[in-house]
Amino acid sequence: MTASDAAAALGRALDLPVHLSRPWALVLLAAVPLAWAALLLEHRRAPRLSHPRAATLRRVAPGWIARWWWLPQGLVVAALALLSLALARPRSLEREALPTSVLGIDIVIAFDLSTSMRAADFQPEDRIHVAREVLKDFIGRRRTDRIGLVVFALDAYTACPLTLDHALLRGLVDGLRAGAIEDGTAIGNALATAVNRLRDSDAQSKTVVLITDGDNNAGQVSPLEAARLAQALGIRVFPILVGKGGLVPYPVGTDLFGRPVYQPREYPVNPELLKTIARITGGTYASATDRSTLEHGLEDVLDRMEKTRLVEVGASSRERELFEELLRPAFWLAALGMAFAATRWRSFP
Repeated sequence: MTASDAAAALGRALDLPVHLSRPWALVLLAAVPLAWAALLLEHRRAPRLSHPRAATLRRVAPGWIARWWWLPQGLVVAALALLSLALARPRSLEREALPTSVLGIDIVIAFDLSTSMRAADFQPEDRIHVAREVLKDFIGRRRTDRIGLVVFALDAYTACPLTLDHALLRGLVDGLRAGAIEDGTAIGNALATAVNRLRDSDAQSKTVVLITDGDNNAGQVSPLEAARLAQALGIRVFPILVGKGGLVPYPVGTDLFGRPVYQPREYPVNPELLKTIARITGGTYASATDRSTLEHGLEDVLDRMEKTRLVEVGASSRERELFEELLRPAFWLAALGMAFAATRWRSFP
């Protein structure tokens, strides 16, 4: 029997589609018939006492303990077989349909990855760390909203299209790092890219949440042109300015003990530009100077949104480890076998 045949047989037994992560471990199953053969050989070759009335004793029917002499060792051999299957790491692939329709909002997050997001004015953390954590919490609470992600610095890129797979999106957000894109702050390009992701949306509420800590200084698209495009498509933009402005502590290295060393730096901000974008598109502007105000800014976005029915057809799948379901009975079979071996099944030399 091949590894695939064994996996298929196990799948039929458990009524699940099963595959093996370590099929080579099934080689250990060869020890099962060897162990059983050794058990039979040991029973035959066991020393016996001579008795003058042996022929008479043989005519007496043996008791049930004698007939089931193999039970303690047999249970241990069965445990060995289950252990071999468990070591092969069987996994079942379970598919579940995504909701064909949910009540929610279409949201695209435009997230600034310029190096100024490393500024540590959100003590004891820097701006990007706090923004990431708050954004992950926000995504986790929006179960019925389709959310996409655009990242930008010198240019803007789509990191994730609109999706209901929030676990995937949270993982992407957790991996965001300031400076991952060539430095700059292309707010216009970011808005245009986010608007383009919402262009074909059939949702009544289409929203861009712009999270940035600076002024537009790069890109080919003017922020106001992108705002007017959003207005024409019925997309509201909610800019959130992250940071306090003015001189802020910025990490420039570490000292002899590995602790970060900061120097005061000033990065230009343009709250008036962000307020104008919000006014043109019908959104609202928020300024976040700490974690609490950033959370409130994101929640205010949702307070102003209507909800509509979105349609997304598909299915998701997840793997479930089955080795625990094999290890448990293997443990109890081995324990039961050893317990029986200490009772009337106990062998004498």
